[in-house]
Amino acid sequence: MVKRTIVKIDESKCNGCGQCVAPCAEGAIQIVDGKAKIVSEDLCDGMGFCVGICPTGALSVEERHTIEFNREKAEAQPAKTDESIRCFMCRSGESERYLIPARHNMESIWVCTRCLPALIHG
Repeated sequence: MVKRTIVKIDESKCNGCGQCVAPCAEGAIQIVDGKAKIVSEDLCDGMGFCVGICPTGALSVEERHTIEFNREKAEAQPAKTDESIRCFMCRSGESERYLIPARHNMESIWVCTRCLPALIHG
């Protein structure tokens, strides 16, 4: 066991929408019985890209004792894509451009790297 940052899911807030699944490049999050679950703690890298996109605030990151992150196991997971994930400005999908989860005007959004400067600088 090691002390590290890992994603925590509050099941009472989770509505099972699944928006957190695709941002988890490691495959640590899946929808199980209608709720988001960390299926294997050694897959969660603790980066929290899933946190900002959760519309209900059910996800957070916490530091706690758990098993070590397993990079090899995470890299072996099949990539998940979600066609609903698109840049809020140009509507590009993740197959066209790199997308980043962000908060803007109290809303969770995706923004591509091409549109990010306009979001930052107005």
